[in-house]
Formats: sequence, C-alpha cells, structure tokens
Amino acid sequence: MSMTPTTAVDAAATFYRPGPGLRLARSALAAAQRLWPTLAVRAAARLFGTPLPPRWLQRPVRWAAPWQSERWPFEDAALTIHLHAAPADAPLALLVHGWGGQARQLLPLADTLAQQGLRPVLLEMPAHGGTAGSTSNLPQFARAIDYALARLQQRGHRVELLAAHSLGASAAAQAASRGAAIGRLVLLAPPASPHAYTQSFARAFGLSEATRAAMQQVIEAREGVLMQQFEPGAVGARVRVPTLVVHDRGDRVNAFADGQAFAQAIRDARLLATDGLGHRKLLQDPVVLERVAQFAMH
Repeated sequence: MSMTPTTAVDAAATFYRPGPGLRLARSALAAAQRLWPTLAVRAAARLFGTPLPPRWLQRPVRWAAPWQSERWPFEDAALTIHLHAAPADAPLALLVHGWGGQARQLLPLADTLAQQGLRPVLLEMPAHGGTAGSTSNLPQFARAIDYALARLQQRGHRVELLAAHSLGASAAAQAASRGAAIGRLVLLAPPASPHAYTQSFARAFGLSEATRAAMQQVIEAREGVLMQQFEPGAVGARVRVPTLVVHDRGDRVNAFADGQAFAQAIRDARLLATDGLGHRKLLQDPVVLERVAQFAMH
C-alpha cells in the first residue's frame, strides 16, 4: 500500500515550499535534463538526499542537564547521541526523528518515558539538527539505527524500546525486521512507500519519469538496497516484537493508510488512530505520549 497521489503532493509541499530556491532548482534541472541527462540524474539524487532546511541554517542547540551528548563518527559523517542521565542500569528507549527533523522534537516523549523508568537515548542522524554531514537517506537511517543499537548493547545496555517518527519509523521497522535486539517497537506516522516519495519529489522539481527512475536506480545501486524493501509487505512479516503504530487520520505528509498498512503487515501490531494532530503534533500530545509509555512498560 502506498500514499495516495494527493498525499504525495502534500508531502512534497511540506519539504519543498515554493520560493526562489525551488524555482532556481527546477530551472537548473530542466536545463540539465535537456542538455546533459546524466548530470540531471546526479544532481537530482544529491538534492533528494539533502534534508531541508539545511543544517547550516539551523542555530546550534546546547543540551543541558539531564542530557549528555556524544558524537560518533559514522560512515562519511557522524551521529549525535543524547543520553538522559537516568540510572545507568535502567533499560534504554532509543528514539529516532524523521526526515528533516532533529532530536529535540522527541524531548516530550523522552521526558514521559523517563518518568516511567526508562532511560531515553535520542539519535540524531547525519545532516540533521547539529550533526555533521550534508546528505542522508532512508537506507543510511536504517544502518545508523543498527549501529547505534550495537554500540549501546556493546556497552552493556538493554534496549527495551525503539520508537521512531516518519522516515525514521520506516528505517526502524526495517531494522526490526532484520532481528534488531529490542523489546518493543513504536512507529509514529510511518510512510509506506519510498517509491511514492520519489514521485512526489519528481513532481515538485519538474523531473521526467525517466530522470526519476534513473535517480532511484542510482540511489538503490549506491546503497545496496531496493526502496521496495522498506515497504510494509517486505518488512512486516519479519518483525517479531510487540509493535504499536500511531497515526493521525488527517496526516497530510504520510497518509493514515500508510500506518494501517504497517499495522496490518506486522503480526499482532496495535494501531492507535488519532484525530486533529497531523504529522508532528502527535509527538507532543499528552494522550499519545502516555499511551506510548504504557505500551513500552507492559
């Protein structure tokens, strides 16, 4: 199951708002498609992997107590880990943001989980928030989750909960399907079809279908994984841990049907449907936070 066409357009509009920058990029890509198609494909792939707003436009954020921050080298960039100063032997809750997001978006959930006795760990991806890097993508998100889990477990920690938002949720589901050592999984507003997002991206930047398809092939060949391998039908049957899916019926970035698809594909998964919260407000809603905390502790 994939996003509807209307939702795909809304998703693109969320990340690529009309303005001089978008018009300039469209014009440059249009010229490249006519004169140098190979360059157009490379440029499109680069732009597709660039989170917006760019990291250099974001103000540095200082993390104060009770948080401790670490930078881990990762691939050609880095990961930032923010650890809550809860009891060192408390089970961990690894929290992951979505595309274009940052770790601070998950602080309300982190605070709620800390009150329930878990030790939150916020993972910030390359090129997001204050973390080094200029590009990223869904396969890298999944690899970063695998790496973070392994590093934390190497230190002797038990990861009771993996909870992730939006694109991070898609990556988390894929990690769980590969046997990630976690106790429970929470998917917050997950997207069901990376392929559909390439289509919405192509529409936003005026790419032909030939350029879009070539861009997708370049990304898949470079990352060594097909986009369809992140879809609910590909990962759901292999997820073996208790799973909660949270999705708003009015989400204009990832359709409610996307969350339903994951809930149906993962055995015995629960679906928490909300109204009026959209794509991001569910990260702050007290009812949602409490339900996630209850799920994590039972």
